[in-house]
Amino acid sequence: MQQGAIAREPRGDLSAYVDAYLDHLRVERALAPLTLSAYGADLAHFVAFAEHHDAVDVVAIEPTLVSRYLISLEVGPKSAARKLSSLRGLFRFLLRERAISADPSALVSRPKPPRRLPKTLDMTMVLRLLDVPKPDTLRGKRDRAMLYLLYACGLRVSELVGLELADLDRARGIVAPLGKGGKRRLVPIGDAALEPLDDYLAARSETPGAMSPFVFLSRGTKRLTRQGFWKLLARYARAAGIGRPVSPHKLRHSFATHLLEGGADLRSVQTLLGHADITTTEIYTHVTGDHVRRAHKKSHPRG
Repeated sequence: MQQGAIAREPRGDLSAYVDAYLDHLRVERALAPLTLSAYGADLAHFVAFAEHHDAVDVVAIEPTLVSRYLISLEVGPKSAARKLSSLRGLFRFLLRERAISADPSALVSRPKPPRRLPKTLDMTMVLRLLDVPKPDTLRGKRDRAMLYLLYACGLRVSELVGLELADLDRARGIVAPLGKGGKRRLVPIGDAALEPLDDYLAARSETPGAMSPFVFLSRGTKRLTRQGFWKLLARYARAAGIGRPVSPHKLRHSFATHLLEGGADLRSVQTLLGHADITTTEIYTHVTGDHVRRAHKKSHPRG
């Protein structure tokens, strides 16, 4: 075969078709040498597996073989997904060459990384954090109100800094944050957070920012930014002696976890967090597993 030509009609042999596919990638797709080498290594590994299972011809490759191959890899989801991607490229080539009539990887699910459990703060850490801002200045009142409200309502940081006075129903103790997709939800504030919020709003009404529609201001009438809140939260976390990074989302996770540990049902927590899909909320059931086991042992008649 001439230099640069692509192998044709390898007579069904899987190994020969892989060589033809790699030639196609090198000549027609002009892939970089390192990328081509990675494809070659992935496909050579699959060829060895297929030949070990007597699948030397491309027509002998079935979905079950592809699935068994991925299971046999014993690698992380990211590496397994890359190898599956390499195989799918090969199978698309085989379909174009009419060497196979169907893609054997079509029904094989892409390996997914395990869902990372949200990091939370325990109640002692949260109470230490909330106690740091001192309400003897307007800024201290503001920061105390923000921390209390973030934890009491499980708000996203964008929802917190974007709050407007019209979003607060102080008489009923309810906040209506604007969440993802422009959707609003009603969240009870609770007496513990309502007190520092009222304290801040009373002091704010006597400043130049009194006419601003936004609740939390930085200087004058300017709204506090997300970055500004991140910085003050990090500073307060250090002052509280919390020896780990604390993010606004970590307080939101703590809110959800502590609710479930206190006996709240999953649907209620979903509504309070503003999750469109309850499967997003279900991850917290893993975080609170120990609590659930203790509750079962205590409450079940045969526990």
